[in-house]
Amino acid sequence: MEQMSLFDNGLGSGGIPPEVSSEYEGLVKTLNYHAKRYYDEDTPEISDYEYDMMNNRLKTIEKEYPSIISPDSPSLRVGWKASKGKKVKHNVPMLSLQDVFSKEEVYEFVNSMREQLGPDTEFLVETKIDGLSMSLRYDNGVLTTAVTRGDGITEGEDVTENATQIPDVVLKMPYPIEYIEIRGEVYMTRAAFEAVNEAASLKGAKTFANPRNCAAGTLRGEANVTKERGLSLFIFNIQESRGRTFKTHSEGYEFLRKNGVTTIEQYFKCNTADEVWEAIQKIGDMRGDLAYDIDGAVVKLNDIEARKTLGNTIKFPRWAIAYKYPPEEKETKLIDVEVNTGRTGRVTPVAVFEPIRLCGTSVSRATLHNQDFIDEMEIGIGDTLIVYKSGEIIPKIKGVNKDKRPSDWRPYKLPENCPICGHKLVREADAADLKCINLNCPGTVVNGILNFVSRDAMNIKGMGYELVKALVDGGYVKDFSDIFTLKDQRDTLIENKVLGLAKNTDKLLMSIDSSVASATAENVLSGLGIPNVGKATARELLKAFKSIDNIMDAKAEDLSAVEDIGQISAEGIYGFMHDEDNRALLLRLKAAGLNFESRNVVTSDVFAGKTFVITGTLPNMSRDEATKYIESHGGKVSSSVSKKTTCLVEGADAGSKAVKARELGIQIISEEELLALGGS
Repeated sequence: MEQMSLFDNGLGSGGIPPEVSSEYEGLVKTLNYHAKRYYDEDTPEISDYEYDMMNNRLKTIEKEYPSIISPDSPSLRVGWKASKGKKVKHNVPMLSLQDVFSKEEVYEFVNSMREQLGPDTEFLVETKIDGLSMSLRYDNGVLTTAVTRGDGITEGEDVTENATQIPDVVLKMPYPIEYIEIRGEVYMTRAAFEAVNEAASLKGAKTFANPRNCAAGTLRGEANVTKERGLSLFIFNIQESRGRTFKTHSEGYEFLRKNGVTTIEQYFKCNTADEVWEAIQKIGDMRGDLAYDIDGAVVKLNDIEARKTLGNTIKFPRWAIAYKYPPEEKETKLIDVEVNTGRTGRVTPVAVFEPIRLCGTSVSRATLHNQDFIDEMEIGIGDTLIVYKSGEIIPKIKGVNKDKRPSDWRPYKLPENCPICGHKLVREADAADLKCINLNCPGTVVNGILNFVSRDAMNIKGMGYELVKALVDGGYVKDFSDIFTLKDQRDTLIENKVLGLAKNTDKLLMSIDSSVASATAENVLSGLGIPNVGKATARELLKAFKSIDNIMDAKAEDLSAVEDIGQISAEGIYGFMHDEDNRALLLRLKAAGLNFESRNVVTSDVFAGKTFVITGTLPNMSRDEATKYIESHGGKVSSSVSKKTTCLVEGADAGSKAVKARELGIQIISEEELLALGGS
């Protein structure tokens, strides 16, 4: 079956090099994926700076090859389609701003405006708040509607109820006019953000990545939560007005402040490019002293009529730009390296350095990731590190100033044994991470149990984090096997109200019994948390050895003979299976009735020798069902795309795997095409 591409429709013959078409297609997919995470889901995976750099590359390609522009290019979109709550039509588009990253681009903009409008042209330079855009509409001074940007052109989300819970939102203006719509940025101070994350940590709940995403998720959530979290608002523009006109932007600010509206705090009036650049530098210097995050400085015309004359592009006003500051970085001395064993068993080195202030907060720690990262950076105790903040919140190590290296310098090496339990650490195959494989390690027991009871493993419904932690802290569960003896402690669990009512306790015990009856050997093996042994590898092992007992007795060389199990993985599995504590635990699990025998059934070999990757949401099959279908026809399913991948099965909302598959020229098929290839 011949692979089809979104960009095969004549672009290759239009003088565009194939490698450029491939790069462009990957950029469109990747940027749209991250934009959805940012705007729609409030769960970004990369920093604004990383996104901006990719977006700049996309714009460069589009400028050089205009015919390549795709209908779904991020360059043609302002925000993201509103997907939650009641929708509201925009009266005035809530456009984005053209981002610039250099002094030359700032001068080019300012001088262009002066050439078109005259030497007396006045600019305002003000802080660019890192938050969520929102417009407020007032009839005769009374707030009627609050709406988010949404797609920026057509519609946004109605957040009126939540907006009324923000102290900075004026509900009734004392000096009203017939109608006014004002636009601002909803944000969180760093203090408010830290309080929310601290409270979430105490509850064992998920924390937010940065203040912007916390503010966005809060504004679009429940009104009572909005009130609790302490959101703030700065207004930066008058979108539309009736009953009064404003000659300048600054005059509009004066009117709004008279009505108690909180407008942008820091702004400078300028005439020349030198003055504008000086104002940008001043704002940059004060970043650390502000109580909130800014990610740039906005340069805009002060004259309203001049703005109307210049108008807008499909995405940006022509009368304003946003200068984006590069990530802030400083030097500091590395004092120590802490080594922590996390809940997954992964060992993480953390740099402890002399405190420095970045983006307004004091930082003294940053992850060193793994030994490969440490070796690549050539890091040793006493080194002078270069630290920066990613996305205005996460400190990262950029490098080392080797000119300031101490005379007794030595490269840092991670310990060979777990810092908590002392077991020898194992390196994951095709990765740089070290893991503690001791199932009884205090640092890993809670998360190890959560993995064991998860849907892809034993599928014990009702065993979430809070319950597992309570069972471990209470001494009811010390390892996996104790889960299957909880029925012997039923009365004690009810008496101590570990799960609340007797009904809840019995429901959990029934779920445990059900999992014993239904779980396969593959579920058991993949749930053990052996490094590099997920469901796919567990299936391959059981195909080869037929039972967990045989795997326990296998030699390392026999394990490495299994397809796609390398020497490092084989040694890790062998080490796990021959650890005295782990073997004792496995015997207890078998005695509890868990299935150790393979049930793999192959109905045909039509996919023999082929490797598939599944990504996105398929229309009719779950990912597990698709995996079983492929394997029942002799194929193999991998979790990652590589040159060994035969086909990628693509569903809705496919992410980076689809991008990589296209870059590698791998055949991409739908669920329907998969079934056709399998003969169904």
